[in-house]
Amino acid sequence: MIEILLIALWLMVPAYTANVCATLLGSGTPIDLGKNFFDKKRILGDGKTYKGFINGSLCGAIMGAAQIMALPYIAPHFTNAAGDALITASYIAIITMPVGALLGDMTKSFIKRRIGFDRGEMLPGADQLDFVAGAWLLTYIFDPAWFASNFTIWVIIMAILVTPPLHLLSNIIGFRIGKKKVPW
Repeated sequence: MIEILLIALWLMVPAYTANVCATLLGSGTPIDLGKNFFDKKRILGDGKTYKGFINGSLCGAIMGAAQIMALPYIAPHFTNAAGDALITASYIAIITMPVGALLGDMTKSFIKRRIGFDRGEMLPGADQLDFVAGAWLLTYIFDPAWFASNFTIWVIIMAILVTPPLHLLSNIIGFRIGKKKVPW
């Protein structure tokens, strides 16, 4: 169980990093430029900014590149019975995981606006796993072999279980340091 937890956390680091850094390093011009959709509601809202998207994506990719550099020292400790590494590197995934995470978060914001949720209003489940779904979907589209070889069913389950409490903890910290308006 511990090994699966460590692998899930390791694989999710670029997405987690992007999600946190978009909040910490984002501000300025909203991606939707303050415009409304056909339903007269904001497209995304002020919380989704160009600066946050770019900085979050870059930080996630940089973290992924650092993981690839560290992989030779870490992967030998995580092998299957045949001695094959359970964690492999993907230069595609270090881009798709963070970018996908932020696109997933934006997609959730778009949907929340359509169903009448205001910025910061909680939508349980979606608020904690939107970025995970986006990271996985974009990575699966562009690097399905890497995704399938690393994200086994047990790793997926573990990531789904561990992400909500980690997300809540990071949001509480963001709230306390003044980077989030709500602690969820």
